Formats: sequence, structure tokens, C-alpha cells
Amino acid sequence: MNFSRLVVPLAGAALIVLAYRSYGWPGVSVVAGGLVMWLLLHVTRLMTVMQRAAKQPIGFVASAVMLNAKLKPGVTLMHVIAMTRALGERLTAEGEQPEQYRWTDGSHSSVTAHFRDGRLVSWDLARPAPEDETAQAPATGTAP
Repeated sequence: MNFSRLVVPLAGAALIVLAYRSYGWPGVSVVAGGLVMWLLLHVTRLMTVMQRAAKQPIGFVASAVMLNAKLKPGVTLMHVIAMTRALGERLTAEGEQPEQYRWTDGSHSSVTAHFRDGRLVSWDLARPAPEDETAQAPATGTAP
């Protein structure tokens, strides 16, 4: 069982109990107001990130190489969405662990991120093979 999901509600309840024992109902109102403000700040951040992500195509990032450099193990999926400003292209089935998402840039470089329980475990950078420049170079010579 994931105990981190229980820590925040239990800490909030403990703060309310301590506020009641120390200051009575005025203490409860101050602590409850602080907890509601904290919750509203997190909801506002979540909504801002999702509004920015809604304006971009799914799975698009400005630069996959820069995203690869910025990623760190243990960050949440929401943090990665905030960095890329786009939802990732889901590569795994719903509910399958680890979850895999891919972000691709304009040069077809892509970062595939692997998340377990919403936290980044690993990621891979895939870059397209360089084109053969000799075949792309225009032929030199004299004009007829």
C-alpha cells in the first residue's frame, strides 16, 4: 500500500486536532483556512499546466534533446507535462505498469519516458539516423 497518500490527510487532521486543543475553534478555523488555501494552490497549478498542455499537439515538444537533459529520476508525470507543455503520446495500455509516454520534436527526435506509479523511472532519447549528405549534395559541374 502506498502510505504517502495517507500522510497528507493524516497530517492535516493532526494539525486540526492540535489547533483545537491549543486555541479552540478559532485555531481550527485558521488551520482549516490554511489547508484550503494550500489545496487551492495545487489545484490552480494543475489547471494551469493542463490548460497549457491543451494548446499543444499530443506528444510534441520543442526540443527532445533539451527535454532529455532536463529529466531527472523521481519527478512526477505532472512535472514532465509542465516542462514539455504538452501531454505525452501514451505507448502502453491503460493501467499497465510501467507507463510509457513519448514526446517528439520537429526533427523527429523523441524521448520515451517510463513512469512507475506516476514517478519517472527511466527515459530514452531516440534520434533519427543522419541523412547521407553526399546523396543530398547538388552535383557540381559546368552548365551546358
